[in-house]
Amino acid sequence: MRTAVVVGAGIGGLAVAGALARTGWRVTLLEREDRVRSDGTALVLWPNGVRALRALGLGAGLEAIATPVSHTGVRRPDGQWLVQPRPQPEDRAPVVVHREDLHDALIAGLGEQAEIRTGVTVKGLRPAVDRPAVTIGRGVVEADLVVAADGVHSALRPALAPGSSVVSSGCSAWRAVIPWYRAPQLATGQVGGEILGAGYRFVSASLGERGSAGGSSRGGIYWVATAAGASRPEPPATQLTLLRRWFAGWPAPVGELLAATEPADLVQQEVRELRPLPPAYGFPVGPGGVVLLGDAAHAMPHHLGQGACLAFEDAATLCALVRDTVPGPALAAAVDSYSRLRRPRAVAMVRQTRRMAAVLSARGRLALRARDATLGTISPRLMGSVAATAAQWQPPPS
Repeated sequence: MRTAVVVGAGIGGLAVAGALARTGWRVTLLEREDRVRSDGTALVLWPNGVRALRALGLGAGLEAIATPVSHTGVRRPDGQWLVQPRPQPEDRAPVVVHREDLHDALIAGLGEQAEIRTGVTVKGLRPAVDRPAVTIGRGVVEADLVVAADGVHSALRPALAPGSSVVSSGCSAWRAVIPWYRAPQLATGQVGGEILGAGYRFVSASLGERGSAGGSSRGGIYWVATAAGASRPEPPATQLTLLRRWFAGWPAPVGELLAATEPADLVQQEVRELRPLPPAYGFPVGPGGVVLLGDAAHAMPHHLGQGACLAFEDAATLCALVRDTVPGPALAAAVDSYSRLRRPRAVAMVRQTRRMAAVLSARGRLALRARDATLGTISPRLMGSVAATAAQWQPPPS
């Protein structure tokens, strides 16, 4: 039987492990944490991410957990519209899903051919001999295919792309999901879109209609706040106080959502990225090879919401290429094809993300004035380009 080792049980690792297992691979999923879990926030998926999940065989339950994003207008902190909200074509509209709902769907999709091993610290790749293998403690785990899905601080990437470094994107993000009952004054239609200030950004989206999730913590309002600078070392309660101070006076629903947020809801993340991107994403070894997937391959700022979508694209592409291959020249060729297909796609999306980062990072009176004057032109054009790129992606035929 064909064998695969997937390192990292994040959403990309779970997706690719399940898809490989369902197509006849014996999969070992290695996770360094003591259990496989998700945080309590949410995730925006563009059409390419949705299409990738469907290609992976996970589309059946997606509609039950996904909520269309109602509008994506852009305002200033004084409430003035920079980009008026407008309806998006159905094939270009993103959806939002609770991470725990998505996590449950991915776990359910692993099947019986996938073995999960938690509490395993992967140290790196065994020097290339005749078969791919990862080192764990004093031992090794061999397989025909090794998938490095272990995130931005990948333990496997240094051996494959030593020139790529993890660097700060110059900002930090805070995320939370607020149950509807904590914000009774807000109607569903009041939530959505983004607000841009000097080094600050606030985005919100509805997770279902009010009352649709009952008392479940998986319904409500998802928000993301971004601020220039490094992550904060203070406890969550102090971080929440800072967020309320930084965003004081911003238009609804910002104040209402921050007031309804509790410290335990808050998930902080220092935004980091890879510079430069690895020169390749697939590395043939003997009869198989090693591939980079998700943030291990192309970690980028979250500004365009494409990180998870690209990870699912990676998984769908890899699974389509190796579905009918066997160890030997065919599998090695599939690993090489994966790199040729995925790297140009990632390069293009990272380039667009960095353009948006430059717009969002404007600070100072003159820079902000110039940004506000041009954002009505730049943002729709850039977001339209991202939406078109997302809508056009198709998984390769299997």
